[in-house]
Amino acid sequence: MTDQTTGQQIFRNIYTVSRLNHEVRSLLDSGFPLLWIEAELSNLARPASGHLYFSLKDEKAQVRCSMFRNRNLNLGFSPKNGQQVLVRAKIGLYEPRGEFQLVIEHMEEAGDGALRRAFDELKLRLDSEGLFDSARKKTIPALPRCVGVITSPSGAAIHDIMTTLQRRFPALPIIIYPVAVQGKDSAQQIAKMIATADRRQDCDILIVARGGGSLEDLWSFNEEVVARAIVHCSIPIVTGIGHEIDFTIADFVADQRAATPTGAAELISPNQQEWLGRLHQLQQRLSWLTRSQLHQRQQQLQHLQKRLQHPGRRLRDMAQRLDELELRLQRAQQNFLHQSRARIEHVHERLLRHSPAHRLTAFKNRNENLATRLKIAMQHQLVLRQKQLQQQAHALDTVSPLATLGRGYAIVTNEKKQIIRQAKQVKTGDHIKAQVGEGQLYCQVTRIEESHE
Repeated sequence: MTDQTTGQQIFRNIYTVSRLNHEVRSLLDSGFPLLWIEAELSNLARPASGHLYFSLKDEKAQVRCSMFRNRNLNLGFSPKNGQQVLVRAKIGLYEPRGEFQLVIEHMEEAGDGALRRAFDELKLRLDSEGLFDSARKKTIPALPRCVGVITSPSGAAIHDIMTTLQRRFPALPIIIYPVAVQGKDSAQQIAKMIATADRRQDCDILIVARGGGSLEDLWSFNEEVVARAIVHCSIPIVTGIGHEIDFTIADFVADQRAATPTGAAELISPNQQEWLGRLHQLQQRLSWLTRSQLHQRQQQLQHLQKRLQHPGRRLRDMAQRLDELELRLQRAQQNFLHQSRARIEHVHERLLRHSPAHRLTAFKNRNENLATRLKIAMQHQLVLRQKQLQQQAHALDTVSPLATLGRGYAIVTNEKKQIIRQAKQVKTGDHIKAQVGEGQLYCQVTRIEESHE
């Protein structure tokens, strides 16, 4: 082509529409990286191919978008018109129509997406610090003495927990620590109340609970201040937050997690029927062991009674022995006297044969003297032995319980064969046994009067 003013030949690089669109697309593809864009969905279309076509708009502009089937298969939600989303997109151009568009690589709900990223970041950081380690977590008591519940006093969670605890173990005391479970400063309230419960030590188990809701509704339990308050608490903590599919940071750091507030109440409370059944079994076992021990002790008592010699019988045996000794003594005396007389007669005969009158008289006097001394000595020995026997019989009678019982006293024992020395050892209605001088009395206590001296 020739320029009319200069007469020079001019070269024109003429584009076709296809070439123009192709080069613009190349410039867009190479000139922009993947971008994150937050906007509102509109004009959503779902053809049979499985691709998604829609527009992203804000209050001033909009742009056409395409999300191909291999990408939208990974969506964790169902996109709807008017929904706020966060997308990662590549800028491009649809060449056949020359339309500027975004090719979507990833899409997530805008609100939950930001919260989810914050959730994942905090979870990763706390996990790296060891706050989720099971070795750090405390053991849940099998039979708590008191339960503390940290939740909203007007929510459904406290109603579910109270109903469950009343059904399973009505005797378990409950302390409610009221907090806000949603909204501004709710996380600070929860953390402060955990610290308060830990400082007061009124409970030996804590439940941190809230009913179901969205991720944003449950966000107070994903705050780091709540997680660290749970970790620093010396009281075991069980969480029951949301529904079964809901997981919060508090669940990961808690000593144990339950799927729901009701589940948390069931987890920490003993089953009343199971405990009653166990106590009944233990009561039956104790009763059987008591009867067995009582039977064994009765057998031992009977065996000892057979071996125990009655003091009266022993006295009769000793009296019989005394009679035997007395007879032997009498026989010995008679034999001694007979022998003495025989010797005297023999000596007398010898004296007569020798006829020494003075010696005879002397021997006679000596013999009489010896006989008198012998008789006195024997009588003295007899009296002495009788006194010793009387002293031993008196001493034996003194220590004999039969003598005490014979004076009107009684030995009182309870059902366990224990001697009752004080009135406070029994209570009205107890069965007791009184051993008297002759026989036994089985009694029931109808009134107790204690000495106040």
